[in-house]
Amino acid sequence: MPNVGDMTFHVVVGAGPTGTATALKLAESGDDAVVVTRRGSGPQHPRITLVAADASDADELTALTTSAATLVNCAAPPYNRWPEETPALSASLLSTAERTGAAYLNLSNVYAYGPVDGPLHADLPLRPTTVKGRVRARMFLDGIAAHQAGRVRFTEVRPGDYLGAGAGALFNWLIAPKVLAGEEVVFPADLDAPHSWTYTGDVAGTLVAAARSDRSWGHAWHTPQTSDIPIREIVARFAAVAGVAAPAIREMTPLELHTAALADPLMAETVEMQYLYQRPAVLDGSRTTDVLGVKPTPLDDVLRESAAALH
Repeated sequence: MPNVGDMTFHVVVGAGPTGTATALKLAESGDDAVVVTRRGSGPQHPRITLVAADASDADELTALTTSAATLVNCAAPPYNRWPEETPALSASLLSTAERTGAAYLNLSNVYAYGPVDGPLHADLPLRPTTVKGRVRARMFLDGIAAHQAGRVRFTEVRPGDYLGAGAGALFNWLIAPKVLAGEEVVFPADLDAPHSWTYTGDVAGTLVAAARSDRSWGHAWHTPQTSDIPIREIVARFAAVAGVAAPAIREMTPLELHTAALADPLMAETVEMQYLYQRPAVLDGSRTTDVLGVKPTPLDDVLRESAAALH
């Protein structure tokens, strides 16, 4: 654990691509970070302390968070176990923030909005139509209720579809490996619908900016989007950046999606989210840029990083 004195330290729960990037941004800018995972894994940096702990245990997490400036949640249970495991994690995070006085930042997504016609704005009402959407909505509603009651300082960051090396995302599962192998891309979506793509590094940038801004608390924030191009276009763009021929691409049929869902529990969880892929899904992150000063990383830079990680 860092020595608590005049310096600022933050607790980051989770060491996936976003948690790792967030901890490194904090450390590289002069703050200390404690990264909490079940295995004690995470990025190596002199200002980062790695701790093995169960974040769903409020007593354990409270002991680690006492005197921290912020508690940043970048963790989530496995995609196919969200409904069963998220409530305990969420309750622990909120309880820890209340007990310690650490400001609480929750990394979420856009599932809680439900189907929306037009651009997604961060002040839209939450009308989830899916199991995972209701899980995300409950986390936010519990946090914002505690904030409004004066028990915690709370804010939430909501990205679009992830891009970035190592991200657990459909781009990394169904697009990038196929493009680099010269194989046909088969994707469950309207291939020509505008679609927001968020770089994991920009998610981290938004979390860090929100942690350091007095104006962030009590609101939800969309990450700036690195691009809103349709899937057909991002496949071609990735191929060009990677220096390979653009592959054939077609929409996955309902039968193919059903078959894939039967074979893979992660693919099974994408079925209820098809509304985000069969219509335009564009996030407006302009308020984040205007208020928090976070700008998106250029798309080609992100795709170049992804290609290098897979070669």
